Amino acid sequence: MRLPSESEWEYAARAGSTGGRYGEPDRVAAYSVNSGNQTHEVGGKQANAWGLSDMLGNIWEWVADWYGDRYAAGAVADPQGAENGTFRTVRGGSWADNAKSARASYRHGVEPWARKSNIGFRCAGN
Repeated sequence: MRLPSESEWEYAARAGSTGGRYGEPDRVAAYSVNSGNQTHEVGGKQANAWGLSDMLGNIWEWVADWYGDRYAAGAVADPQGAENGTFRTVRGGSWADNAKSARASYRHGVEPWARKSNIGFRCAGN
């Protein structure tokens, strides 16, 4: 088991779509307006087309890549993240953030040692 790469995470979150979200924010994501300022149980919101729950909102999810501009400017298919950096990438938004962050395309950089109640992880298999 491992953390997914940033491109793997985004591919899973999009579930074959090209849109930023797979539904209206209130139906698919726990975020600042509807979360009650707390983490929610997994599966409380609508899953994406591949049956993955809570890809958007609830908690930011660590991915294996360093945070940098290289990902955003990279290849369309399987872009590679920065080779090193100061921050690691988290994806998906959280209960503490606005609806803008609850999109498959939204990314954020966080210190690798950060411990926050709105950051977690999802494992990927080989």
